Amino acid sequence: MLHRFIARRLRDAIAPILPDADLSSVEVRPCRDPRHGDYQSSAVIGLAKARRLNPRQLAADLVRSLDVSEWCEPVEIAGDGFLNFRIRTEALDAVLQRAVQGEHLFFERASQPRTIVVDYSSPNVAKPMHVGHIRSTILGDCLVRTLRLLGHRVIADNHIGDWGTQFGKLLLGWKRDLDRDALERDAVGEMERLYRAINAQCDANPDTLAAAREELVRLQNGDPENLALWQDMNARSQHQFDSIYARLGIRFDTTLGESFYNPRLKAVVEELEQAGVARESEGAKVVFFEDDAELQKHPAIVQKSDGAANYATTDLATLAYRIETWNPDEIVYVTDARQQLHFRQIFAILRRWRPQARVKLAHVWFGSILGPDGKPFKTRSGDTVKLADLLDEAEERALRLVTSKNPALPETERREIARVVGLGALKYADLLPNRQSDYVFDWDKMLALTGHTAPYLQYAYTRIRSIFRKQAEDASDEAGWPGRARACFVLGQEEEVRLAKHLLTFGIVLEAVAGDYRPNYLCNYLYELAGRFTAFYECCPVLKADEPHRSSRLALCDLTAKALRQGLAVLGIETCERM
Repeated sequence: MLHRFIARRLRDAIAPILPDADLSSVEVRPCRDPRHGDYQSSAVIGLAKARRLNPRQLAADLVRSLDVSEWCEPVEIAGDGFLNFRIRTEALDAVLQRAVQGEHLFFERASQPRTIVVDYSSPNVAKPMHVGHIRSTILGDCLVRTLRLLGHRVIADNHIGDWGTQFGKLLLGWKRDLDRDALERDAVGEMERLYRAINAQCDANPDTLAAAREELVRLQNGDPENLALWQDMNARSQHQFDSIYARLGIRFDTTLGESFYNPRLKAVVEELEQAGVARESEGAKVVFFEDDAELQKHPAIVQKSDGAANYATTDLATLAYRIETWNPDEIVYVTDARQQLHFRQIFAILRRWRPQARVKLAHVWFGSILGPDGKPFKTRSGDTVKLADLLDEAEERALRLVTSKNPALPETERREIARVVGLGALKYADLLPNRQSDYVFDWDKMLALTGHTAPYLQYAYTRIRSIFRKQAEDASDEAGWPGRARACFVLGQEEEVRLAKHLLTFGIVLEAVAGDYRPNYLCNYLYELAGRFTAFYECCPVLKADEPHRSSRLALCDLTAKALRQGLAVLGIETCERM
């Protein structure tokens, strides 16, 4: 909002003084210390040092021609050449007024929308989704929501694992030992049982392993029976995936399995060879990275010595398909940290294979979820935690919490609140840490109504909504809401000003989330917003205040509630009108 206007004027002032300057690097950001102002720019320091100029002198020259008086008090120069900006009360009031009238919610949609593909979640057919899928799924969904809110065209792409050697074992198990009743009760659980049983037999018996390989060859050659069984496995697995995604409120624009790209793999390898990117080595087709110091020791195999493709081949075919189909400006992969080397290789290969492709490639990796013992999160028996069970437990624990706080509510309402609170708590706990850090899974902490949690923020929203319920019940309030909110804002108390100025930075935070792929920025912003609202509410009476303060404060309450609700929605978290 205002920071954009200030930045434009700053660039306009720099251009005639430094005509060779890269103005794209000139930015204005909120001051970390409010004592120095509301916004700050350090751009002058870098521009001066690059030209061996005195930064403070350059700053002084710029300030003489920089006119931001319609928004700011006189610009201050600090330190080596920092420019500090303090927002004028009239400018703050004007931005708030436009927000109340529905013109904006403190963020702007992109003037030049970009096309961005986001690859996330990626479960495997015939295997239950487990706790290991939750970070990719929730983080990817948050990035999709943020980018769309900012006006970009986003393709949410779920790359399903539906091809590979495991299907030979699954097909053999299906034919030998399928429990039809168990399949109907829990299809994925039965397929998991079959795979484990046959896999153990393959380890113990070479004949079983040979039989499984034969089933795989038949599938790869298009045998009608095996193809039909494989399609059945896919359909039953997708049903489970869809059920979990529906609970999480997640939708994909396209879902393509590895099998979709299988017909393209041979051509990919041939193109890599023809371009001189891949060459034969010990019977395999390999890409070497002689010019990359980091990758020199890690050549990438794109075709095994037996002629089979691998993940690298499939991912290259997938990249080529996405570029040809959507012509994206950016492709984002959301996976765990273990795949960092893989994607460095894939991105490097694409740059040599398709040098004309200008697409930005990003690997958004994340750490692990740990149990209280600091080891990967497991059940008490040591098994992997199934995602459906985790969601069930989140809702059950939240129901106990809601019942203890509000036992008089009807059960249907308590269960709905528990669904919103439980799933919200789970998502927020996953998005709050720096995504590259591991975090310890803690039910009590994530469901707490105090502290840095989703329930705390959801409760803050309901508290604000309760103000408007009370206002609506006030028979003496003739004008009602939002009639009086059209009046100018009256920000007389420090707490009012601090809350209002924090609202102004909502868009900056959203842009930072999209730019750095870090939802924790938004979590921290919303937590601070809730805290500033609490300080405001404790110091500034709302319904009992006289006009024009009453309408002004009601408007601040309304805008805070909208920002909280929108921010939580970007995180994939719902809100309730009461808890």
